[in-house]
Amino acid sequence: MTPPSLETWQATPADAPVVAPLFDAYRQFYEQPADPARALEFIRERLTRGESVIFLAGRTGERQPLGFTQLYPSFSSISARRTWILNDLYVAPEGRRLGVGRCLMEAARRHAVGTGAKRLMLSTAHTNTAAQALYESLGYRQVTKYLNYSLELD
Repeated sequence: MTPPSLETWQATPADAPVVAPLFDAYRQFYEQPADPARALEFIRERLTRGESVIFLAGRTGERQPLGFTQLYPSFSSISARRTWILNDLYVAPEGRRLGVGRCLMEAARRHAVGTGAKRLMLSTAHTNTAAQALYESLGYRQVTKYLNYSLELD
């Protein structure tokens, strides 16, 4: 449930300029160099092409985001249903400890339920214990049944 002092909303392509600085900060958190132009281009493309769903959260009535989450659509062949990959979650330092992350996670959950999805999936760094605690408090559990592999192409 969103605290009365916070609100969430779904980003549109017009929101790309306000999402991009948060996205750039998120990438820097994961040790990527700052690149505001690349961040803006990437977010604008995802939103314009409908390739992702982005939720923003901020203080009620201000429409100035303190954080965002980005979801990518996927599918489960086994269950023959849609799934969502919660790929990005970032809260600006001034938004931490206000419930922004929890609000964004709840917006993602509502979206997944509303689209008939089977599940929400996410990954985080082993060292990101703050995020892990949030996820676990919301009912997320580590999946140990499968091994995940990745092939880097560049």
